[in-house]
Amino acid sequence: MPAMSSDLRLMAVLAHPDDESLGIGSVLARYAAEGVGVSLVTATRGEGGRFGLHRDGPEHPGPEALGRIREQELRAAAAVLGVGDLSLLDYRDRELDRADPVEAVARIATHIRRVRPQVLITFPPDGGYGHPDHIAISQFATAAVVAAAAAASPADGTAAHAVSKLYYLIETAESWAVYQAAFKKLTSMVDGVERQAVPWPDWSITTEIDASDQVDVAWGAVECHHSQIRGYDGLKALTREQHVAMWGHRRFYRAMSTVNGGRALEHDLFEGIRTPVASAGSTATGRSGSAS
Repeated sequence: MPAMSSDLRLMAVLAHPDDESLGIGSVLARYAAEGVGVSLVTATRGEGGRFGLHRDGPEHPGPEALGRIREQELRAAAAVLGVGDLSLLDYRDRELDRADPVEAVARIATHIRRVRPQVLITFPPDGGYGHPDHIAISQFATAAVVAAAAAASPADGTAAHAVSKLYYLIETAESWAVYQAAFKKLTSMVDGVERQAVPWPDWSITTEIDASDQVDVAWGAVECHHSQIRGYDGLKALTREQHVAMWGHRRFYRAMSTVNGGRALEHDLFEGIRTPVASAGSTATGRSGSAS
């Protein structure tokens, strides 16, 4: 592992409780274990979700109670992952795409300016599988990176801050196949149209993070989400080797960087920040290819 790096800060901006564990839990845990300051902004309390296998009925505690339950689950999972700073925006679950975008962007920008991360992670523009809340938080977080760097003095009194790198969590055909075989086919029904995952091509991956050492920690965080765990029965049946296949290597698209670029595959979200950037002519660690 690299040396402790307490001056480095990583922020994830996501939509729901459990997004942090199921999506990037192993990555957050890896960087927290390295000494990186890890923060999490979660847009909703997940009050629109299920309780066990129930979305309504007498077994369901109701949206407000479920939101309180899921907030506590989120806080427990964040502690397991080593998240040092957790903020909830308190938008309504399943209604995030109807939030005031100016307000939402400003609120996320305030957290960026307060925490001052060099690296920010969020969902890709398609929300992974078309989930409207995921799409909305991707748009809000991306815009907030720009807003946080604005030179004008904000009303909240925090100083402008320029994030060095913005990443989208992405899935390839291979990783989606592993995930959905163990979990379920992820779809979103929006305006009468079923949306589903569209894998990113392998060549679009800019960054692959080896978080194999933190797979057990990530699973421990998933298990904190007790109200949702019945929906994870397929994951509970997996062997540790299958958990490693699912979460051991997480892939990202580097949407923006002020410190590096190019075709070479990264293996550290902080590449270009804490390590020298390879010269333009170097191909030792990059992907070879030609274009005409």
